[in-house]
Amino acid sequence: MTERTTCRDGYSVLDQTQLAILVPELLLSGQLIDRSGMAHLISAFGRETMTAVAIEEWMASSPVYTSRMRAALAIDGDGVEDMFKAIQLDIGAPPQFMDFRYEVTDHDHGAFVLDHCGALMDVEPLGDEYVTAMCHDIEDPTFDATAIATNRRARIRPIHRPPRVPTDRTPHCAWTVTIDPERAELPLPPDAEHVFTTRAASVGLSPIDPADADGMTDYRGPLVHDLQFREFSTSALVRIAEEVALQHQLLALGFQLSVRRRAESEEQVREIFGKQLTGISGLTAERLQRALGLGRDADSVAQVLSLHPILGPAQYTGVEVRVDGDDVVVHLPADSPAMTDGGWLALLTVDYLAPLQAMATALDPFLAVSATAADGGLEVRFTRGDQELPESGEVAITRFSSGADFRFTDRGPSIPITPI
Repeated sequence: MTERTTCRDGYSVLDQTQLAILVPELLLSGQLIDRSGMAHLISAFGRETMTAVAIEEWMASSPVYTSRMRAALAIDGDGVEDMFKAIQLDIGAPPQFMDFRYEVTDHDHGAFVLDHCGALMDVEPLGDEYVTAMCHDIEDPTFDATAIATNRRARIRPIHRPPRVPTDRTPHCAWTVTIDPERAELPLPPDAEHVFTTRAASVGLSPIDPADADGMTDYRGPLVHDLQFREFSTSALVRIAEEVALQHQLLALGFQLSVRRRAESEEQVREIFGKQLTGISGLTAERLQRALGLGRDADSVAQVLSLHPILGPAQYTGVEVRVDGDDVVVHLPADSPAMTDGGWLALLTVDYLAPLQAMATALDPFLAVSATAADGGLEVRFTRGDQELPESGEVAITRFSSGADFRFTDRGPSIPITPI
């Protein structure tokens, strides 16, 4: 048999239709990172520490990645409408799963409700203490941390929120947004100041071609209900996908920073960080394979791996994926912005491949991974064997979320939101 080697180049090889399917999947994957990590924090430290880490990781990362997405899509205003546009492109608010419905009164005033909150569906069975931790303790500071990327005089405040009374109350919560020119500016959170110094904060990604004729090349137009990603141009969708993958990396850096403050040792940091990575690695691989209608052959496995946000964006991670005969090979360089930042990929070694095995098992339970040192980095081979491997416990824990089986639906064309 003649051996063939094929390289996979990530998001740029997809067409507009495929990218429009991929982007909401990536946004939901980012939301589910916490479903992967927080259970292990509760086990190690308890609910109160879990809450503190959740606050700190989002406050560290969201001002950074929101600023990046605003710049990428020319969302250059400082009003309520501009803030809502950024939220629509935030892993904290994947469409439909976190079903935000917006109202804009004027530049300085607006409101939103969540007709459906997938995160609430995940924590309500755990009881009111967990609901209050998420909907009060976590949301108050993190909503404002997101808002300040648009305007430091913005405040997001609740009208009502869970615990729900009555228990079936809808919408699940409601919030006002106000900007007061006389109000003091909120400072940038100290952890965000640190994250702004990372390579992830400044890495260059694929430029959007303003001459594209197949869709929007920015988000300068009106805010819309149910933003339809298929209405963006192909190059814009490539950039959005890369930015959302980078949001994963930035959130992980914030998580690591917060856990390190509380851990007894660096070994415990690596253990918890690795469990978070393993859980989201497997579940996201499964969802991407299903969403794009891919199989278990080597080409399909390589395509999922090249699109997986844990391994991207390539400009940040330097990861290369290729098909080698019936195997798939992933090369992780020793020198990349991701390695400099010391985030997720820095965990992977010849002796620690659990996150990559989780991806493999999700794509085909007969796939096994092995690694060798190569060119100062790591070369990981995905090979189909005779033994069916079980799903890891970390993936099973992440599957607890209703997001694991969530299905996106077509809600028709985007409709501009007219100020009331």
